[in-house]
Amino acid sequence: MTEAQPVLDVRDINTFYGGIHALKGVSLRVWPGEIVTLIGANGAGKTTTLNTISGLLHPRSGSILLDGRDISNLPAHKVAALGVCQSPEGRRIFGRLTVRENLELGAYTRKDKAAAKAQMAKVLELFPRLRERLEQPGGLLSGGEQQMLSIGRALMAEPRILLLDEPSMGLAPILCELIFEIIQNLNRQGTTVLLVEQNAQAALAIASRAYVLQGGRVVLEGSAKDVRNNPDVKRAYLGEGG
Repeated sequence: MTEAQPVLDVRDINTFYGGIHALKGVSLRVWPGEIVTLIGANGAGKTTTLNTISGLLHPRSGSILLDGRDISNLPAHKVAALGVCQSPEGRRIFGRLTVRENLELGAYTRKDKAAAKAQMAKVLELFPRLRERLEQPGGLLSGGEQQMLSIGRALMAEPRILLLDEPSMGLAPILCELIFEIIQNLNRQGTTVLLVEQNAQAALAIASRAYVLQGGRVVLEGSAKDVRNNPDVKRAYLGEGG
C-alpha cells in the first residue's frame, strides 16, 4: 500500500443494544482505494457494524480510527463531516423531496457551495437517470433509481470512505448488476468502499478483501478470492458444496 495507515481502522469494538451484546470484539481495516465487503447471515452484525462506524451507535469498548483519528464517540453528523458517509439499508431517501433536494441534503455539511455544485455535476454524470428526474419527488422513482439516489446523496459529501448497506436489496437481477458496476466504477475513480451485502457471490466478485461475520464476531477474513474459495463460505453463503 502506498499509504502508511488505513483509512478506517476498527479495533475490537463491542456494541450493545440495551442488554444485548451485538458486536463482540469486531476488528477490521480498510485501506485507501479498496473495496472491502462484510458478509454474513441476517442478524450477524453487519448493519450494526456500519452503524457503529458512522456514529449512529457507539461502542461500549474498542476504538474506531479514521485516518488515525479516534471517532468512536463522535455524533453521526460529525463523523459524516469528516468523510464517513453511509447509504443505508432500505435506501431511506426523502420521498416527498425532489431528487435535487435529496442530493443537496447530502452536502449539508459542506460550506463551499461551488464545490458542492461541482460534486452535484459529477453525481449526475455517474447517474444520468437522476439527471432526467431532478425535479421529481424521490418517492416516484423506481427501486433501482432510489438506490442510485441514496448512493448519490452519500457521494455529495465526497466521502473519505463510502459505507454501502445492502445496495442490491429488493432489486431485479439486471439492476443488481448495474449497481455493482456502479460501485466498481466509483472505486476506479478513487472512492474507498466498505460494502455490506447479502449477495455474497456478487460482493466477493468485486471486493479486494472480505470479512465474514457470525454472531457478532469476525470468524474469517482474507482476500476476497480466498474467502470465496473457503469451503464453509461456499456452503453457508454461496449455495455450493465444499
